[in-house]
Amino acid sequence: MHADSAVVLITGAGKRIGAALAADLHARGYTLALHCRGSRADAEALANTLNAKRGDSAAVFAADLARPSERDGLVPAVLARFGRLDVLVNNASSLFPSPLGAVTDADWDRLMDANARAPFFLAQAAAPHLAVRGGCIVNLLDIYAERPKPGHTVYNMAKAALRMLTQSLALDLAPAVRVNGIAPGAILWPEAGMDEARQQALIDATPLARIGSVEDICAAARYLIEDARFSTGHVLAVDGGRLLG
Repeated sequence: MHADSAVVLITGAGKRIGAALAADLHARGYTLALHCRGSRADAEALANTLNAKRGDSAAVFAADLARPSERDGLVPAVLARFGRLDVLVNNASSLFPSPLGAVTDADWDRLMDANARAPFFLAQAAAPHLAVRGGCIVNLLDIYAERPKPGHTVYNMAKAALRMLTQSLALDLAPAVRVNGIAPGAILWPEAGMDEARQQALIDATPLARIGSVEDICAAARYLIEDARFSTGHVLAVDGGRLLG
């Protein structure tokens, strides 16, 4: 795919991996539709930075993906603003513990909405427009889709659903739209913090003996968007080998 005039919608683009992906793709010439929910100020600051580098090349679209009316309006809003959609990156996520015996329906909905339901409905809305452009979908998964994280059953299930969605859509949308995923390992420490002992335990469980960086995820996304022209239904692990343990 050529970046010239191509429009990329990234969910959860206000901070962390989503913001890094946006900045990286923008530097390669893409136009960015930056989705956010609670990080509007961060997303606006990012858009201002990108537009200062190249005019009218980024815009912010705020939506709560757990609300069907807002979620279903996202793709039409991007099309109304830019007139096309070439790439959908389902990056927005929700992660918190779901210990058995204490999970509520609200917990279930929050984790499933962000990690499985919204990616499905956004892909469904985007698919006809991506097909016109020979575009693609990139889903951000987690190694816990295959190797469950203790105490996080609902999150594990939701990411496993996203993995199956990636594979299923790859069949349903072929040959017009490629659908692939990225399964990161330890890339950024949680915003809420993590003590040094737990950080070291994760590093010790990683064959490459270190955490990754957002640049590793950006490189994987660039490959799947631009170069993986004969790959669909593939989930690329960017985890330092943790799935081997």
